[in-house]
Amino acid sequence: MTVRDLAAIPEDGRRHELVDGVLYVSPAPGLRHQHAVFRLYGLLESGCPPGMDVVGGPFAVRSGDQVELRPDLVVGRAEDFTDADLPVPPLLVVEVVSPSSGIHDRVTKKAVYERWGVPDYWVIDPVALSLTAFEISADGGYRQGAEVAGGEVFETERPFPVRVRLAELMNGR
Repeated sequence: MTVRDLAAIPEDGRRHELVDGVLYVSPAPGLRHQHAVFRLYGLLESGCPPGMDVVGGPFAVRSGDQVELRPDLVVGRAEDFTDADLPVPPLLVVEVVSPSSGIHDRVTKKAVYERWGVPDYWVIDPVALSLTAFEISADGGYRQGAEVAGGEVFETERPFPVRVRLAELMNGR
């Protein structure tokens, strides 16, 4: 398949993504997933400096004609976004795993983001209450930069300073 074929699929509430011409379809996310995404969006948006944008998914991130992913959250340079997509590698991608998307997020999509050279990739598991942050290394591969769980706090300076308390993503406190 191509990105053009993907655009022709009627909207059905599911997430459609294309990796090297292969279509991946995921069901609509559940409540726990949505809580994590929207609360994290608020945190990122409140700290986002001028010249960068935080965009909630599903928003197309494309590379060529055979890869289109729709991450839960993406941070990029404001000038790189179009109305329809982000056609260059983002600065940060965040995926919140669902029971149906865990392997796709942790393996398939991670490999694509790594291949693109996305500097930072976070995987949040709302059930296990964990956040794993991957950083691109000098050799172009991802290395695990941090892993926090439960009531722990994740702090980073990349791509801008942010502090995430995992428990607050789930219960809003």
